Order: sequence, then structure tokens, then C-alpha cells
Amino acid sequence: MTETDTVDQDRKHSQSVAGGRHGGRGWDSDSTPERPKTRNIRHLARIWSFVKPHGWLMIGAAFALIVAAAATLGIGQALRLVVDQGFDPENAGQLNFYFLAVFGVILVLAQATFIRHYLVSWLGERVVADVRSAVYARVIGMSPEFFEVTRTGEVMSRLTTDTTLIQTVIGSSASIALRNLLIFLGGTGFLAFTSPKLAGLVFLFLPFVFIPVLIFGRIVRKMSRATQDRIADVGAHAGESLNAIQTVQAFNHEDIDRTDFSTAVEGAFRTAMRQVLARSWLTVTVILVMFGAVDLVLWIGAQDVMAGNMTGGELAAFVFYAVMAAGAVGALSEVVGDLQRAAGATERLMELLDAEPDIAAPENPKKLPEPPLGAITFDDVTFAYPTRPEISALKNFSIDVKPGETVALVGPSGAGKTTVFQMLMRFYDPQHGTVRIDGVPLAEVDPEDARRRLGIVPQDAVAFGTSAEENIRYGRPDATDDEVRKAAVAAQAAQFLDELPDGFKTDLGERGTRLSGGQRQRIAIARAILRNPPILLLDEATSALDAESEKLVQTALEPLMEGRTTIVIAHRLATVLKADRIVVMDRGEVVAVGTHAELSAQGGLYARLAKLQFDAALLPEESAAAE
Repeated sequence: MTETDTVDQDRKHSQSVAGGRHGGRGWDSDSTPERPKTRNIRHLARIWSFVKPHGWLMIGAAFALIVAAAATLGIGQALRLVVDQGFDPENAGQLNFYFLAVFGVILVLAQATFIRHYLVSWLGERVVADVRSAVYARVIGMSPEFFEVTRTGEVMSRLTTDTTLIQTVIGSSASIALRNLLIFLGGTGFLAFTSPKLAGLVFLFLPFVFIPVLIFGRIVRKMSRATQDRIADVGAHAGESLNAIQTVQAFNHEDIDRTDFSTAVEGAFRTAMRQVLARSWLTVTVILVMFGAVDLVLWIGAQDVMAGNMTGGELAAFVFYAVMAAGAVGALSEVVGDLQRAAGATERLMELLDAEPDIAAPENPKKLPEPPLGAITFDDVTFAYPTRPEISALKNFSIDVKPGETVALVGPSGAGKTTVFQMLMRFYDPQHGTVRIDGVPLAEVDPEDARRRLGIVPQDAVAFGTSAEENIRYGRPDATDDEVRKAAVAAQAAQFLDELPDGFKTDLGERGTRLSGGQRQRIAIARAILRNPPILLLDEATSALDAESEKLVQTALEPLMEGRTTIVIAHRLATVLKADRIVVMDRGEVVAVGTHAELSAQGGLYARLAKLQFDAALLPEESAAAE
């Protein structure tokens, strides 16, 4: 097991024990009880910053909404005229005109509804696109500590499911709510105008409508975020197992994973159904109370018509406005549920937008010297990972690497070798001591400037789901096709890339699944060659290669290493023998420094490691050279 494996295991463990913390951190399902709970829909106000730039569009949508609501209410007055005057024999000639007027109102309603629907839908899609971009831009710049306690499935759930809820509110529910609010206000106004007596009876029943809205609305709010968290659990579980599908199948773990996934799905289903049940009770209670009240009031109105206290047209208009007002209240109760769910989703998204990376550029960053030198200094560095504060990954660690020097880091798993690379890349800052590049402390430099001077070939080579040439060009996007090919040739990758169906333009599949491990490693080496950095970091760069490919790549690396500072995490004999110095590490400390011959003669940890790891691979001519 390598040190990288150990770090990965610790990160997985931290995901199960770490609660949500603020500032360069994440939130997983286990930390849900510690999250601030959604109390109301005020969280939706945070979306205003994304809506505000489209004010002209909101004005147009609001105008169309008002016209549509007015046209809807106008139908009631047209209905009153039809009933009261259209059926009067003295006004028989006016009947066609009245129905034509109703059709005109309907035509205005249809046009206004079309404009409203198009504008608010466009606004919803635009806002969601902007929110997704903003959240992704924030997350992609977060420190590694954030991802130690945040699962990528959780982030993906927020980018997809949560943003879809917001789109529903902005592109549909909000306009529906405003439209029904206008209809309710206008409808109640016309109710009072048509028959104050009957309108007063309707208002007596309003408290019986709003009370269940408040009760069940509170329940829905509490469940909305829990539902989204369970959905995130489902996505995270599926993503983790599918990304490691070969390991899953190699250990016959499919049935267990199916069971675990089904458990997560059932948990999400039960949570969602509790929310659905609450919303269903809310809807049925509102409908029963509201329309029951309308039925009672209309019975009283019918008695007034029979007594001659109001006309049939007035009762018909009252019926129309009562139904419209009742329907508006029912629709508003549905929308309240959507708003509450979106409030929970907004809160989750805002957590990501509010998160601040622990590693950031200082207000006035210093510039690294030009041209680059490649000098590296670790001065009494002590560091412990945030998820393991009681264990020092580096302890009083000091090395001084001169420009152009090649230094090999050797030691058992967990010695701190990979941590040295993470310090250089400034993924973390030490709790004590200073890391410098070309004499400038990294904490005083913009991380992007420092990383431009570094090229890394990791042990677990990464390939992206794009073409081979874009994978090589990843570290230097402005490189020409000719420069990409030269880098591939130098990394011994051109031959197998030319044999792919579309050559360098062949899509490598998700995570580079169309390539072998050794081929992905050579892509990573070509990427580093193309970047041409003054400092080269090699983390077991040839570990995934067979003997023949390793020799070819070592041949390619030799000219790449010349004239530039190189730090190698190495167990491979060829790299260690050619290093200017070997730094032996154990439990985060430097225990010995020297050449292969010097350290072998001293005995101790290096001699034991050499015997275990190197001697079996030592060729006779290499043995003689080592002597």
C-alpha cells in the first residue's frame, strides 16, 4: 500500500465521521443534523442576485401577468352581462355581441399567458444556468480539505436536483403564485362588489383555510431538506460504486452494493412520501374547506335570487369569482409547498456559494522571480491533515533543493512523501514552518502562480473523458498540435495513440477507460512534458508500466529532468540511483540524506528498504555502478 492509498482511506473514513464545518469544508449526509434548518422561504431571497440582472424581462413578464389576471377576472363581468341581458328578449340582438366580447377577453388572456409563460420560463432557465455556473466555479476552487468531508455525489445532487427545484419556482411556481394572488385579490374585490353579504360569509371561512396551510406548511418545510439529502445519498452511493465498478465486480460485491443502494433508495422514498403525504393533506384540507364554504354560500345566494334580492347574472358572476378565488387559494397552497422545497434547495446551494477555501491568494501577493530558478525549501515544516489533527504527516521537516537538482524521497507508507508534494502544490498550508519556491514563501504567493511552475506526474494517472490530444494539452491549453505530438513522442505515447480509431482525436472515455493503466500513465507524462515546468514532481511515475515501457519512459524522462529541479517519490531502483540526493523519510521526519551508496553503507532504514525493494531488481551492471 502506498502513502496515497493511506491518505485516500483516511479521507473515506473522515467522510463517515466528520460533521459539517464552515470554511473550506463540506456537508455530507451524516452531518445533516448539524445543519441550520430551513424555517421559512426567506432563503429564496438569496436568488435575487441572479434574477436582478434581468429586470427588463421581469417587467415584461409582470405586465403580461397583470393583463392575464385582469382578462381572467373580466370573464366574470362578461358572464354577468350575458346572463342578465343576453337572454332578455328585448336585447336579443346584443347576444352575439356579448359572446364576441367574451371571446375577445379570452383571446387577450391567451396572448398574455403565452408571453408570460415564455418570459418566466426563459428567466428560470437562465437563472438556473447562472446558479450552476456560480456553484461549480466556487466548488472547483475549493481546497482539498473541502473534498475530504464532502462527497462528489452530494455536490452533483446540489448542481442538478436542487437547481431544478429553483428552476421550477422561478420558471413556473413564482408566476403561478403571483397570478393566483392577483386573481384572489381581484376575485375577492369583485365578490364584495357583487354581493357584500355573501362575500362576508366567504371571509368568515378564510381562517379555516390558512390554519392548515400554516400547520402542514411547517411540516413540509422540515421535510423538504431531508428529502434532498436522501436523494444526494442515492447519487453519492451510485457514483462511488460505478466509478469503482471493476473493484466491485472483482470482489463479487454486486449483491451487497445492490442491497446498500436499495436501502438508500428506500430511505429517499420514505422521506419523500412523508413530504408528499403532508402536502396531500394540505391540498385536500384546503379544497374541502374552501369549496365546502363556496357551496354553502352559493346555497344562500340561490335563496336570495329566489327572493329577488339579486339577479341571476350577479349570482353567476359571484359563482365565477368564488370559484376563481377558491381555486387561487388551492393553487397558492400547492405553490407554498414548492416554495418551501426550493427554500431548502436554495439553502443547500448557498452553503456551497458561501464556503471559503482555506487556500487563497493573499490580498497583495508577491511575485515569484523571473526567470524561474526552481529552488525549493522546506524550513522546519510541521503539518497534520485537518481530519487527523492528532497525527503529524510532517514533523520538523526541512530540506533545501537547489535549482536543477534531482532529489528522491524514499520511505515506508505513511512517511509523508505525498504530503511533501501537496505542500508544494499548496493544497494545504503548514501549521508551523515555511515552504518556499525560489526564496518566496508560498503563503505569500498566488497559488495559481506557484502551480504554474510545477508539473506533476501522479502515481494514479488521471485521464479525462475527452480526446487524447486535449488530455495532453490539459496543462497548456494554448499548445499547438505539433507541440502535442512532440510531447506524446517524448513520452512514448504517440505509437499507441496513432493506432486508435481517430488517432489523437479519439475520445478516451470517462476516466480514460479506453486506455490501459500504462497508457494513461504515458498520457500524464506527455502532459507534464508539454507543460515544460521548472519544477517536476514525479510520484512513482513509472509504477503502472511494464518493464519495456518503463525503460522507454525512463529514457524519455532523462532529458526532461535535465536542467530542471526534480523531486521523485520513488521505489524504483533506476530513479533512485540517478538522483543527486536521496531523502529518507519516516513518520514525517527526515532520518537520513545521501546517495544510494552512502545510505546503503550506513545501514538503518534505507538499507533495509533497499534490501526489500531494490536488491531483487538490481542488475549486475547497476550493482557494479552502485559500488
